[in-house]
Amino acid sequence: MENLKDPRALAVAIAKILDAKKAESVRVLKVRDLTALTDYFVIASGTSTTHTAALADEVEFQLGEKGVKPLSSEGFDSKNWVLLDYGSVIVHVFVPNTRTYYDLEHLWADGEPVELSELEAAEAPKTDKPE
Repeated sequence: MENLKDPRALAVAIAKILDAKKAESVRVLKVRDLTALTDYFVIASGTSTTHTAALADEVEFQLGEKGVKPLSSEGFDSKNWVLLDYGSVIVHVFVPNTRTYYDLEHLWADGEPVELSELEAAEAPKTDKPE
């Protein structure tokens, strides 16, 4: 079980939840050295406002099952940009045109991208066949 009190582990767990729900362009940026606001941003896109809300709901639900609740949330009314604030990790879930407009990846370009290759490894089918 991952240590969700560790900011990096929490960010990666959130990215995995979003990826499993078919979020598009999931990115994790380490911004700890750039701001006092948070340690990591998790940025993702849904395909529609409904998908965007469902992605944010799933993050809240799955982390809530593990006893991790957001400090605050915003954007569930419009569903164009839903923000979940977990203190050390802030989650941004956008519809594509809103993500392009605000372009957080460009604004925080000095942030350190976190390699999410473990997502692909976790999702890869096992090739071991029973004898």
